[in-house]
Amino acid sequence: MRTRLRLTRDGDAFVARLAPSQTAAMREALIYLRHRDDSDLTLTLQLGTGRETVDALIERLSGGHTESRDIRFHAEELHAVHSALTTVPTKFVSREGAFTEEPFHIQLGFYRENFDALARGIVEAASEV
Repeated sequence: MRTRLRLTRDGDAFVARLAPSQTAAMREALIYLRHRDDSDLTLTLQLGTGRETVDALIERLSGGHTESRDIRFHAEELHAVHSALTTVPTKFVSREGAFTEEPFHIQLGFYRENFDALARGIVEAASEV
């Protein structure tokens, strides 16, 4: 999976050119957290935003595109995506405290290093804008 991305400014928003795998990873992370039985407060603490924003992000990241495409994000939305990518792995920790790669991969279709690298890519791209 390509983990580097480019952001450009468009007023108070950012435009990201995302490959299909990047879009899918972001969507899967948001869906996983959105559909847990956690409270609204828990979701807001984890992502910095509420269910309406998360639902809107999931919708924008959906569509099964096979080509790279531009997606607009506000800073709050980029924060939510970054947080989702970094929070989801914490849900796959064994009782002994070790990360469990296989269940993570089965559930989300990606490896943890993909999520980590994509989260880092978001921060790096934002720092270059």
